[in-house]
Amino acid sequence: MSTTEFLLDLADLSRTRMRTREGEPLAPGQIRVAVELFSLSANNVTYAAFGEAMHYWQFFPSGEDGWGLVPVWGFATVVQSLHPDVAVGERLYGFFPPASHAVLAPGRLSPSRFTDATALRADLPAVYNQYFRCAQDPLYTPDSEAIQALLRPLFITSWLIDDFLSDNGDFSAQDSSGVATVLLSSASSKTAYGTAFQLAQRPNVRVIGLTSHAHRAFCESLGFYAQVLSYEQLAQLDAATPCVYVDFAGNGDLRRTIHEQFNHLRYSMVIGNTHVDERAEPGSARDLPGPRATFFFAPAQIKKRTGEWGAQVFGERLAQAWFGFTRRAAAGTPPWLQIQTHHGLDALPALWRQVLGGHGDARVGHVLATMAREPTQESGS
Repeated sequence: MSTTEFLLDLADLSRTRMRTREGEPLAPGQIRVAVELFSLSANNVTYAAFGEAMHYWQFFPSGEDGWGLVPVWGFATVVQSLHPDVAVGERLYGFFPPASHAVLAPGRLSPSRFTDATALRADLPAVYNQYFRCAQDPLYTPDSEAIQALLRPLFITSWLIDDFLSDNGDFSAQDSSGVATVLLSSASSKTAYGTAFQLAQRPNVRVIGLTSHAHRAFCESLGFYAQVLSYEQLAQLDAATPCVYVDFAGNGDLRRTIHEQFNHLRYSMVIGNTHVDERAEPGSARDLPGPRATFFFAPAQIKKRTGEWGAQVFGERLAQAWFGFTRRAAAGTPPWLQIQTHHGLDALPALWRQVLGGHGDARVGHVLATMAREPTQESGS
């Protein structure tokens, strides 16, 4: 069975190519899945931009120096199985290569999930190695696969950011009235507005969104940013405001401006890299005034909370927040999210360039369907 793959040039992320190769034979205990639906967003741009530093290229090695397979989140169906407890036809959600097929080695199976026990992934973060069995997945509904592919991995990060800040008392960023101010860059991005949605549930947090002028109206329409400013308006904020900065942009110049402007910046968190042409690694900001810019590693917070709460309570709290968020995202006229489906792996090069450029409509989320059927989704999406 042949496999078609989408490769990125590690030295120039705008250069891509498709490769078709013969799939390797399965070993006992392995399964082959057909990757059928996945999202492509700024989240994947972040994976590529930080691929070396955060080991994202190691999940699905390309076997070619200088070329990589950027991981994607989505759905796949088991098409071959040499594992006694995984049946052909089973549907899975998880981390896949941008390819027609992938080989997994299920281990630590439960009715709701399993871990890919492939040796090369043993030292990689466990959260990315888990595959959810849709028939028993508490977050899964068959009519919302496109929304799940787009928002689920992003929202989990959003939820964890809010939890991390709350867990740390918002780093003492409260003003005299006890309200903490949190600044979010790239406020129109899905991970940022998911974070804002969660933060806004806490009455003692004031969320300020920073975005481009073109996306300001969209951010204001969401209804949970206390204030939305274009980047050029940043100077309007009082420099004496105690605050936390959550950096979704990865824009080094913007980060420096914020560190220099705010005298009481309590914490500087680096999340992603939506401004790929202006990216700045956290380590390059050591000379900035104020707190050191610190990369947020979501798996560490997952490990902490599952240790404190237990896996069941962690899952229940996440599910409650997830369904509350997606109900809001799919509602309204127009909804926050409008899904645009692209068909066939041949659509990937043009779609990748579009997402990499970051100039699309903030309401549009892109999914790629490799199968012939149109994915179903919730009303309003």
